[in-house]
Amino acid sequence: MNPPQATELTPAAFIAQALSNPVNAELLQRLDSLRLPQCHLTAGCLFQAVWNRQAGRAPDWGVKDYDVFYFDDADLSWEAEDRVIRAVQALTADLRVAVEVKNQARVHLWYRSRFQADYPQLTRATDGIDRYLIACTCVGIDTRSRALYAPNGLDELQRGILRMNPRFAQPAMFRDKARSYQARWPWLSIVPAEEEGGA
Repeated sequence: MNPPQATELTPAAFIAQALSNPVNAELLQRLDSLRLPQCHLTAGCLFQAVWNRQAGRAPDWGVKDYDVFYFDDADLSWEAEDRVIRAVQALTADLRVAVEVKNQARVHLWYRSRFQADYPQLTRATDGIDRYLIACTCVGIDTRSRALYAPNGLDELQRGILRMNPRFAQPAMFRDKARSYQARWPWLSIVPAEEEGGA
């Protein structure tokens, strides 16, 4: 087990640690060329770099895919999203990583059939980041401005506190996700969903 860092994790420090994974740095640069509306690099490829640094591991250790969110409600068809997915795949093929692209404007159309839970129609890409299962993992970097989006701050991420996100209270899914992270980074602490009023 490794303890969290003692110094405060600032937005600038978070971005620097995320970009120490060269794939993240490359994706931010390349994705901007596609001019996808409200495009963000998000999720584990970013915050896992922080935990990996604390563990003395490479910043990309354990990253299974690289999540990209954008928001385009002008065309909610699968065909339109698939065109974007194919464009991103062509742009990033040489990186030899899995890049998962999702139009947040149409998640509500397929979420229930895949996860057996309701999901509202979103109004912006960051709404999707707001609804991650674990509060401290709600982070994204805008591919155009390079600004960090972190609605819950960075303190719990740095301290390794896994708390159910009240914006998307799914206790069983939260527990599974939190335990999978704790198995890889054992010092992470899980706040039981029952303490959040979600049992």
